[in-house]
Amino acid sequence: MKGLILSGGKGTRLRPLTFTQAKQLVPVANKPVLFYGIEALREAGISEIGIVVGDTKNEIMRAVGDGSRWGVQVSYIEQKTPLGLAHAVKISEGFLKKENFVMYLGDNILKDSLKSLVNRFIQSRPNSLILLTEVPNPQMFGVAELEKGRVINLVEKPKDPPSNLALVGVYMFDSNIFEAVKSIKPSWRDELEITDAIQYLIDNGFRVESHKVKDWWKDTGKIDDILDANRLILESIPSRILGDVDEKSNLKGRIVLEKGAVVRESVIRGPAIIGEKTLIQDSYIGPFTSIQNGCKIKGTEVENSIILEKSEIIDIQSRIDKSLIGREVRIHKCPTKPSVNRFTVGDQSVIEIR
Repeated sequence: MKGLILSGGKGTRLRPLTFTQAKQLVPVANKPVLFYGIEALREAGISEIGIVVGDTKNEIMRAVGDGSRWGVQVSYIEQKTPLGLAHAVKISEGFLKKENFVMYLGDNILKDSLKSLVNRFIQSRPNSLILLTEVPNPQMFGVAELEKGRVINLVEKPKDPPSNLALVGVYMFDSNIFEAVKSIKPSWRDELEITDAIQYLIDNGFRVESHKVKDWWKDTGKIDDILDANRLILESIPSRILGDVDEKSNLKGRIVLEKGAVVRESVIRGPAIIGEKTLIQDSYIGPFTSIQNGCKIKGTEVENSIILEKSEIIDIQSRIDKSLIGREVRIHKCPTKPSVNRFTVGDQSVIEIR
């Protein structure tokens, strides 16, 4: 069985971060979202993975390489125009050939292991297995309608949802899916929808099974979802203190302090993760905070936030909360009078001041 990870798309909902990096490489608990998908497929016993890439292909390829660090073999499939998930499957036929495969959306994180589901798919041999979860806003997702446990209808982002069961971004298919993706027409969004392709399978007598996800799943397409995924993953991290902590500092809870990190006269309340060569001085780092490598935090309070590499936050009087701060950002108190706010801000940024 092979794996197919979809890693194209422009990430418009994550701008301005995605003006300068692929959305699948935004870190959650200091690890790119895309890496969680690769690890999930490897853990399920899949060693051949194709990654569909678009405009950010060079960045994705630099980050992932040939897959050897995970013990898998990675191939790249270029999708020159983002024409839908089913289109991504269609152009991947040369890589997948006649083999069964797991399709995993590269900006999704699923806590449940895929191993038992892969085994179920191999043993029971349906034509497709889709993962579902209950959501409060089904109109934002592909939605499934069930009848006595059987999938009878799928619709993409419906205005009037037939249920609250959203399709999780993980699917399993046999080679009959290629007949489906070649037979459907573009939707009103001018895309080939994977929901339409699965509906084609249902309408033409193919067997489509479903599985309700028991634990959490996150589509990290929006900043709030990234912060939520960061919280959920940090809740399960084991402590690891490899950095330098002075006697005046207080660390409590599950904390990862990477090699070369320095903590001086500060309080860190886990769960939290502090990257390599990051300095925390005279500061408070609260729960559910991830700080990447090479950052400098001085005289500042931060919690429920993600701070990307080589950023500096110095002498900020009010607490920073529920924030996603990009790479090489400088936030500091202006030393001159009169008191004034000064900004150098990129496109589509959001700043809240109280």
